[in-house]
Amino acid sequence: MRRTLLPERSNLFKSHWSNQLLTDCSYYVSNGYLVLTPDIAYRTGFPGQSALKCVLPAIQAVVDRGIVDEKAIGIQGHSWGGYQIAYMVTQTNRFRAAAAGAPVANMTSAYDGIRYGTGLPRQFQYERTQSRIGGSLWEYPTRFIENSPIFMADRVETPLLMLHNDNADAVPFTQGIEYFLALRRLGKEAYLFNYNGEPHGIRRRPNQKDYTMRLQQFFDHYLKGAPKPDWMQKGIPYLEREREKERWRQPAESKVSGGL
Repeated sequence: MRRTLLPERSNLFKSHWSNQLLTDCSYYVSNGYLVLTPDIAYRTGFPGQSALKCVLPAIQAVVDRGIVDEKAIGIQGHSWGGYQIAYMVTQTNRFRAAAAGAPVANMTSAYDGIRYGTGLPRQFQYERTQSRIGGSLWEYPTRFIENSPIFMADRVETPLLMLHNDNADAVPFTQGIEYFLALRRLGKEAYLFNYNGEPHGIRRRPNQKDYTMRLQQFFDHYLKGAPKPDWMQKGIPYLEREREKERWRQPAESKVSGGL
């Protein structure tokens, strides 16, 4: 039955943690994708490996059913999901393409920061809650390093699209910059989107549309063989970024108006 939803036999695996869903599951499954959202059982001190040991078997279980092309699997997530993806691509080449939104890349530098939206120190979440390290940087320095993607960026072979906005109120913008520059310095294929003034999740409708279209183009290229768009081939110079978004905005708005 699912084969009817997979004319291209491609699979978008999606892991997310966010108050804003950055991809439309119903749209993707209506356009040749299968979307999988597995749960993760965590072991304190090893959040990255915990994700890996749950996600990869879940994917394999779907592959074993013969309903997806295992050479066309992608992964996408935001915030904590973005971190897990940033980590997993340092450990496996299972994914043909990956998209990580607002990831923590360096737990050693993020630990002594604050959440800009609330002013709360970030230390508590590593010691007690979401980040699950189980103690301070001085108690477990090795855990902080081993769970930080940036220290293993040289292992990344998966094309990675990142979203990290400069007004991020949860994960510091500098985390995205650190990872992107590390990957570029190493000659890896990486793309970074920053929507100026936007917080942790994209709020403005034009920017939501812009990122949604580009994310789809990214996955369509790697998972379905669609042509590579100009922005992926040539990049977008910093001084031309607003002009580029305007070029995209007008056709999108015309299409919506025409449909009404």
